[in-house]
Amino acid sequence: MKLLHTADWHLGQSFHGQERHVEHRAFLDWLLATLVERQSDALLIAGDIFDVVNPSLRAQELLYDFIVAAHAALPALEIVMIAGNHDSGSRIELPAPLMKSLKTHALGRVHWLDDGRLDSDRLLVPLHDAKGTLKGWCLALPFLRPAEVTGGEIDDYRDGIARVHQELIAAAEAHRQPGQALVAMSHAHLQGAAVSEASERPIVIGGEESVPATLFPESIAYVALGHLHRPQQVGEARIRYSGSPLPLDFSESHYPHQVLEVTLDGDTLGEIETLPIPRHVALQRVGPGSLEEIERELEALEADAELPRERWPWLEIRVDLDAPRPDLRARIEAAMAGKPLRLLRIHSRYPNASSQEDVNANVDLDSLTPQEIFTRTWQSRYGNPPPEDVLADFASLLQQVQDSEAEV
Repeated sequence: MKLLHTADWHLGQSFHGQERHVEHRAFLDWLLATLVERQSDALLIAGDIFDVVNPSLRAQELLYDFIVAAHAALPALEIVMIAGNHDSGSRIELPAPLMKSLKTHALGRVHWLDDGRLDSDRLLVPLHDAKGTLKGWCLALPFLRPAEVTGGEIDDYRDGIARVHQELIAAAEAHRQPGQALVAMSHAHLQGAAVSEASERPIVIGGEESVPATLFPESIAYVALGHLHRPQQVGEARIRYSGSPLPLDFSESHYPHQVLEVTLDGDTLGEIETLPIPRHVALQRVGPGSLEEIERELEALEADAELPRERWPWLEIRVDLDAPRPDLRARIEAAMAGKPLRLLRIHSRYPNASSQEDVNANVDLDSLTPQEIFTRTWQSRYGNPPPEDVLADFASLLQQVQDSEAEV
């Protein structure tokens, strides 16, 4: 049977204040056409379906319109999707009873039975081929929040994650019959995987959320991962991040984006094929350089004047300054006048700043994580970086805030 593995759609993303519905619609149209062309048996969506826990109605329409269209085009197609750390697990699961009629399974969070065991059955999704033959099982593991996997005898977050994996894998091995494959889908940060430069939110506390690939034994034919935006395998060919379908930051624009077609041969992995996703809107960076260098580069820049405005490239300018320039935007806009480009961001750098205070004063907050902002504030106030226990307390409070948002 053939599976398509994708993740990290981030529907509804606000890209420095601009909507990207057109780009997401283009991706979903391409994905539907690809599913039909490849005659896929199942589609796996490994979390971060939405960009925020309370997505806009338009973002939700993108998802549900796609599911309806996919079912109409391929009635036998099975879709399995899990919540990521950007998603609200409750929101992902809310329409689950309705989506079952469209052969779509939505898993947002783990549940526990009265005797303390994991409710494994609801996380095991049967996978069938086009003839309706049961060919395997998807172990659908949504993002595991600390509050969901700790408590009782389990106080350590990693121990809680390991326990969930062990119980679910044991249940899957008990369910499957000879010749049926096991496919794990998880939204997590595996140890040794490469993180993108700027756009991936740390999941929990500096590194504590990273889990070892050894959680997935050889009995798992394929591991479909979400969370990291760069496509990659982790150690073995069977353990993969598909990556995000769109570059979610300018730092992600230099590598191709993809989905993965996974062919299962009985209970083993057959082939994995990379299917590149066409880029509907280009992301373009100019700089870093002085303002004069930026102006010359912009004036020489060529762009396709035939593109409709909704497809004009997003543009980021990185300019080095000695001091703030009140006329900075006006000069940049004058240099790009008449060009089919959409100026999204001007990132000013002050390489000659003489003190940490100067650097902090001119930093672009959009480029910093909450942890980095906290560290810089502490450093400027007390003259030293925050101690490890203070960082841990801050990270714990941040996670509580994120968890409470997820419950809205």
